[in-house]
Amino acid sequence: MRKILAIIVCKLIKFIGGFVGKGSSLPGKYALKICPDILKRVHMPEKIIAVTGSNGKTSTVEMIASIFKSSGIKVAYNIEGSNQIEGVTTMILDNCSLTGKMNADVLLIESDERYAKYTFKWFKPTHYVITNLYRDQLTRNGHPMWVYDAIKESVFDDTQLILNADDPMVSKFGANRDNVVWFGLDHCSTDEEEFVGAYNDGLYCPICKATMEYDYYHFNHIGKYHCTACDYARRDTDYSVSEIDLDNDKIVVNSKHEIKLAFKSIYNIYNILSAFTVCSLIGIDEQKIASNISNYILKNGRFIRFSLGEHKGTFLVSKHENSVSYDMSFKYIASQKEKCSVIVIVDAVSRKYFTSETSWLWDINFDLLECDCVENIYLCGKYCNDLALRAEFSKIDKNKIKLYEDINEACDIIKNTGNENLFAVTCFSDKAKFISNVTIE
Repeated sequence: MRKILAIIVCKLIKFIGGFVGKGSSLPGKYALKICPDILKRVHMPEKIIAVTGSNGKTSTVEMIASIFKSSGIKVAYNIEGSNQIEGVTTMILDNCSLTGKMNADVLLIESDERYAKYTFKWFKPTHYVITNLYRDQLTRNGHPMWVYDAIKESVFDDTQLILNADDPMVSKFGANRDNVVWFGLDHCSTDEEEFVGAYNDGLYCPICKATMEYDYYHFNHIGKYHCTACDYARRDTDYSVSEIDLDNDKIVVNSKHEIKLAFKSIYNIYNILSAFTVCSLIGIDEQKIASNISNYILKNGRFIRFSLGEHKGTFLVSKHENSVSYDMSFKYIASQKEKCSVIVIVDAVSRKYFTSETSWLWDINFDLLECDCVENIYLCGKYCNDLALRAEFSKIDKNKIKLYEDINEACDIIKNTGNENLFAVTCFSDKAKFISNVTIE
């Protein structure tokens, strides 16, 4: 009876919450109070795919779900991105019959990297994608190796691991295992021969702690590496991006399948490759996968086209408390080589935690914005002065920098000034404050 009651309560609160926009976690929270082991009692689909990591979870899951649906596979997934156990419980029970049988061929879960161990206490993924490990939300996560330890508790011997071979910390999950599928990028024209960034989390071997050497870096600590003391090294990949042609907006997977890019970012390329890998392993025809994912525009609001006055703009969601996310957005802006102005907003540091911790700003590589194509840099929000202080210690021409604590005021001024392209960079916590001032295209 507790199982049935928990499912009914979850569905009811989810229905009511849909009218007020709060139906993602609360229903699962109450269901777990009624029946703490409800996830153990649900009859799950044969295939359970989990995706975790510091970045790329939501985008990867969305693309996998799109490919599944276009292939006639009924998939249940946490479309809202609520990825801790309460949100996962909501999604699962909302897709259940009252008797606890899931109405899906595949269960696809985006799981918070620190809390996956709680979700998978009750059931095991058949396939487990781990995208990357970066410094992310240090106030709750600490160092990425702490996150590694948390994820490790959710990894089971009989689960098929799907790992990013280019990330030395992620690759450690595959040590001494046979049931691992590796994905990664081959050497490409955008690579760096020397490390570029404010810190290097790939400096030491995650196995023996000796110095690591890199043949090249895709970005940050992601690249081709080997330890100078033990045999730990980047693994050969089963699924590879064998060609990257950003000038012509395309990549090639496994020297065979061409995929057109709607968003020319290395981040996006990794998300595409991980989605391709999962869908291929499930048995979907690879040419159909490539066709479905070509020119795919994410629906999750990570990449938005807008206009502001005579300006055309691109909104790039970058996670606060995650310097690599900002680095990749800045690198993308610089790579466009078009005259532009950049808006950086930090108004609420965290969507979940009440903190004014801004030390993560010092890990962002602001030097990436010191390029001829960037004409103005608008630093906005409550923490505009923290941003300005960080920028003082960069190579950026200080005459380009303009400060506005009031986001609406900044948008009004930009709207009535010039017509160059705009790039807006901020987190979901501040997204609505900017989007309310622009016209979405």
